[in-house]
Amino acid sequence: MLPAVSRMAFGALQRRAFSASARDLSKVAVLGAAGGIGQPLSLLLKLNPRVTELALYDIRGGPGVAADISHVNTKSKVTGYEATPSGLASAVKGADVILIPAGVPRKPGMTRDDLFNTNASIVRDLAKACAESAPEANLLIIANPVNSTVPICAEVYKARGVYNPKRLFGVTTLDVVRASRFVSEVKSTDPKDENITVVGGHSGVTIVPLFSQSKHPELSSNAEIINRVQFGGDEVVKAKDGAGSATLSMAMAGARMAESVLRAAQGEKGIVEPTFVDSPLYKDQGIDFFASKVELGPNGVEKILPVGEVNAAEEKLIEACLADLKKNIAKGVSFVESNPGK
Repeated sequence: MLPAVSRMAFGALQRRAFSASARDLSKVAVLGAAGGIGQPLSLLLKLNPRVTELALYDIRGGPGVAADISHVNTKSKVTGYEATPSGLASAVKGADVILIPAGVPRKPGMTRDDLFNTNASIVRDLAKACAESAPEANLLIIANPVNSTVPICAEVYKARGVYNPKRLFGVTTLDVVRASRFVSEVKSTDPKDENITVVGGHSGVTIVPLFSQSKHPELSSNAEIINRVQFGGDEVVKAKDGAGSATLSMAMAGARMAESVLRAAQGEKGIVEPTFVDSPLYKDQGIDFFASKVELGPNGVEKILPVGEVNAAEEKLIEACLADLKKNIAKGVSFVESNPGK
């Protein structure tokens, strides 16, 4: 049973979306649907009335998860696909949005980069299937390390001549969700009233909260809360004691990002989400991808918003972010060059 807060949140989501006409509803595919993120993500998407068709794929367990979720009393059709090349192709064909949470979770002592070799291969192969069977879909990457897996997808799409930078997103929504929650704990406010801009990437020091642009600019000198936003995932890994990483909160963040992409695709204006995309903001420094606020539209990325004014402390955080981010991106590009796969 969903906790009360989740029921309230998705009740609001449903009330917004029920006004959409049938032609506005969409096919959404989840690749890695039987995993720790994939299962709750698929459940949340089943609760989203904008989703008419939900396609669930995994290397094992996809049809079982689909059978389970299909009993939820919302209108969308749920189909689980077998772990075969044809099953994967069918899962993504005709999809408007594809989410990739597939991959192995972090364990205590592991960084996101420790996951690289395993998850890089998984994401590369899934991206190939998407490029071949659904090149026009909005591709939302959750699999870590996002700073590297998004460039991997870009290289795979480029190799097949179907790369559209407006359709590729790294899901960094959880960083903003965490920032608003952590600030609300410190300030005794409602998290929904906190609007914390977070830029950069999606790991460690590449996560840069810009408190100077919030209602609490004094927090930009608070090293403790900055560190907590940057390394909040470690809290979960430690608390789960080897049993996984952030799955439930990540699923919520992924569902929120998918909802925003769908709303924008269906013509709603002014939809802005933080996301890691092919960005012009720091290309002059050799950094092709960067997370910032992005205005979404029917074609995906509509406008990439500037970072805006930052203070001296945040300038230093951005400098540290850019140094790491450049390496992370290069690692993803280099992986595809050295390991093109079949």
